[in-house]
Amino acid sequence: MADRTRLGPPRWVPLAYLAPGFAVYAVFLLYPVGRSVHLSLYDWDGLTLGRFVGLANYAEVVTDPRLRAAFGHALVLIVFFAGLPAALGLALAAVLNRAAVRGLGFFRTVLFLPQVLALVVVGVAWRHLYAPDGSVNALLRAVGLGGLARAWLGDTTWALPAVGLVGTWVQTGLVTVLLLAGMGRVPGELYEAARIDGAGPVREFFAITLPSVRGELAVALTLTVIAALKTFDLIYVTTSGGPGDRTSVPAFEVYNRAFRLGEVGSAASVGVTLAAIIFLINLGIGRVGERRSR
Repeated sequence: MADRTRLGPPRWVPLAYLAPGFAVYAVFLLYPVGRSVHLSLYDWDGLTLGRFVGLANYAEVVTDPRLRAAFGHALVLIVFFAGLPAALGLALAAVLNRAAVRGLGFFRTVLFLPQVLALVVVGVAWRHLYAPDGSVNALLRAVGLGGLARAWLGDTTWALPAVGLVGTWVQTGLVTVLLLAGMGRVPGELYEAARIDGAGPVREFFAITLPSVRGELAVALTLTVIAALKTFDLIYVTTSGGPGDRTSVPAFEVYNRAFRLGEVGSAASVGVTLAAIIFLINLGIGRVGERRSR
């Protein structure tokens, strides 16, 4: 008995502690994912008996011009939801961190505020701003640029960038707050040593600040890329995929095919493909972030 006590509890005891959490994870994540993969192999309208079609739905993701365009639009939104916020967030965080601004907590709250708002609320607000008689066009006319005024969300050229800029507005605060937290833990002695060596603000940024926040930058890019690729509510509220299909994205196509067209199997294949792309892109971001932070 004494030997068993020294050896500790049986091996199944830690597994027993993990079992409840794993059961919840399996019920609410693994089973729905598996069910989606299963449905993606069928031609099913959600009501009648489905017909097994194998990988035909996945072939449609590649061959259907509308679906290809939707995935292309999602990649464009990555620039607005992740690329621009990363650049703006780095600049804002560097300035706020270096300048030692009074009331920094207030600025952080203001910058982070868009993250607190539901995207449905954000979409409704920006839809009014982009309206032909909205504030954006009124501002352009006020500064003598009335020739640039247009129905932004109804313009085939500018609808997608207009929606993308809403994503930039939403995500920039998140990136800035994350990077400010990372910059706050950089030892001040490093900056003092760099200044003694004659380094200016730009050299300090690239030599000290940027390498120090690569981990936070990787987290920010992961969150913003996911937000870009899974965007649905913002598109639904502002453009509903229009004009035509110029702002359609994969998440909207899942909804459109499953609930409007009755193509549940096709919708499931789009959802599974989207999930796989999100996983691969963020796996790459995580690997790059880990490698550079070593």
